[in-house]
Amino acid sequence: MNKFLIMAAAMSLAAPTLALAQSHDGHDGHDNGHAMPMQHAGWAQDQGAGHNFHHGDRMGYNDWNNAQPVDYHQHHLRRPPNGYEWRQSNGQYILAAVATGLVASVILSR
Repeated sequence: MNKFLIMAAAMSLAAPTLALAQSHDGHDGHDNGHAMPMQHAGWAQDQGAGHNFHHGDRMGYNDWNNAQPVDYHQHHLRRPPNGYEWRQSNGQYILAAVATGLVASVILSR
């Protein structure tokens, strides 16, 4: 009886994973001649170099990569918390999360 219960519990845990692996909506991961936008989990849609960010916004993945890293000592900015970096874009110093682009602070640069 115990072996049966353990087997049933194991199967119930594996079933959702198997269902996800087998299900598809007609998209096979290939572009089939159509351009597919690059998506990065947790990141917002790119806004472009001319965008002014605000506290609470999320930067796009390419916005983050195109913004210049900033030496906070040299620019007299506060030390970023763990997992955050200062970047400079469009006349702004942007303190954002490295993993997701979540903007914690924005300061206009001179």
